[in-house]
Amino acid sequence: MHHSRRHALHCNAVQADVRQVADRPDLTEYIASGSLLSLCGLDEATVLGNIDEWLRLGDFISNYLGFPTREKLDAIQRMRVYQYYLPVYFWCCQQMEQHRQKGIQQPLVIGMQAPQGCGKTTLVDILERLFTHVGIRAASVSIDDFYLTFADQQQLAKDNATNRLLQVRGNAGTHDLQLGTDILAALKSASSQGSQVSVPRYDKSQNGGRGDRADTSTWPSVQGPLDIILFEGWMLGFRPSSDVQEIDGDLVSINEKLREYEAAWDAWVDAWLVVKVGAPDWVYKWRLQAEHAMLAAGKPGMSDEQVADFVDRYMPAYKAYLPSMYAEGPTTAKTGHLLMLEIDQNRGLTAEQPACPL
Repeated sequence: MHHSRRHALHCNAVQADVRQVADRPDLTEYIASGSLLSLCGLDEATVLGNIDEWLRLGDFISNYLGFPTREKLDAIQRMRVYQYYLPVYFWCCQQMEQHRQKGIQQPLVIGMQAPQGCGKTTLVDILERLFTHVGIRAASVSIDDFYLTFADQQQLAKDNATNRLLQVRGNAGTHDLQLGTDILAALKSASSQGSQVSVPRYDKSQNGGRGDRADTSTWPSVQGPLDIILFEGWMLGFRPSSDVQEIDGDLVSINEKLREYEAAWDAWVDAWLVVKVGAPDWVYKWRLQAEHAMLAAGKPGMSDEQVADFVDRYMPAYKAYLPSMYAEGPTTAKTGHLLMLEIDQNRGLTAEQPACPL
């Protein structure tokens, strides 16, 4: 290689190293200024002592999300990577370490409760990819994949013909609790090398958008053993209430069915992550944005009227159960094992985060 060419490459490498070193104090200060950091059990000193990993993992997230390079991130992208996703990731790692220190061999289950459209799917996806990237064996499951089959949902709707909340999938009572329990048990106990668990998938596009459980041949196979399981759902951890009649009469039977969920599903959760929103009505806006994006991409989507009708079926439960979720935490949450964070209408972190209720 020509001397001048080698010299130029060397200079570029040195400049890149200098930029990375210069990035560290600025980025450390920026991360430490985030509203979520202390809630995740982190402070500026711990960040500074581990800043190379923050830089490396931040670059990994940015690359995965199609963001520009670190120095070209805009304010929203920078916040998401360094003040939101990574603090949550490190909190999960702390929870896993505490789990291991107790001598528990089975994987840690982190339950995530978050409303539709708030970005929980993206968050779960990023966490799972980060874990895999660093060699932590992870899998994710959603309560959506445990919906009743179309035939069973049709029967449920027929048996509850006067209850509009049970005419379509979504609320408590429209899930196959036993299927979910069986899958969680299988994932927890898949401890031997080479063990496999087929995880259900629900195809929401079937039956004109009413959905159905996908054929078992299409279910992905999760390889064991696992270190961590991410279990997410819009109503996971909801506490039954004594005054749902005042909110919506159709919630009475939903509330009774909800009582079965704690033992069936919530009891499997070791640590909880709750994404708090200022108003459940934001779900309408978020769902509209998602449908408009699908239509713009040439994919089938719901009309604005259909979106409103769809979200209407969830709103009574949000109004009935989110207040106790935010005031008391999920059903099986324990002190030291709950992270509650709050986002704004743009899905960014609020400047002030809520105090943990436990």
